[in-house]
Amino acid sequence: EVQLVESGGGLVQAGGSLRLSCAVSGFTSDDDYAIGWFRQAPGRKREGVSFIDSKSGSTAYAGSVKGRFTISKDNAKNTVYLQMNKLRPEDTAVYSCAASLGLGYPLIYRDYNYYGQGTQVTVSS
Repeated sequence: EVQLVESGGGLVQAGGSLRLSCAVSGFTSDDDYAIGWFRQAPGRKREGVSFIDSKSGSTAYAGSVKGRFTISKDNAKNTVYLQMNKLRPEDTAVYSCAASLGLGYPLIYRDYNYYGQGTQVTVSS
């Protein structure tokens, strides 16, 4: 059974940093999968933030976070990280990770196969 567990959310002042973790279990070493980080603020549509392919390591970022956020993976720990720097109040949202089997990384949340529960990130001004 594939499971995704996020951690690392919290309250931070604008300009600060947080690192989110997505612990992944249930995949085999032969599986090729992608992890996407998504966020959703109250009253707003869910937004894809960053994506990474587990085999190739290729990454992608939403324009709103490019240059501030960095996605990375630690294969030994089966964990994907989202380092968030220079946080802004508009980054406030529930952040969740999702996993997709296969090559490449979907950009649309519903195209993923597995989902985490999410972690709250609040950036105060």
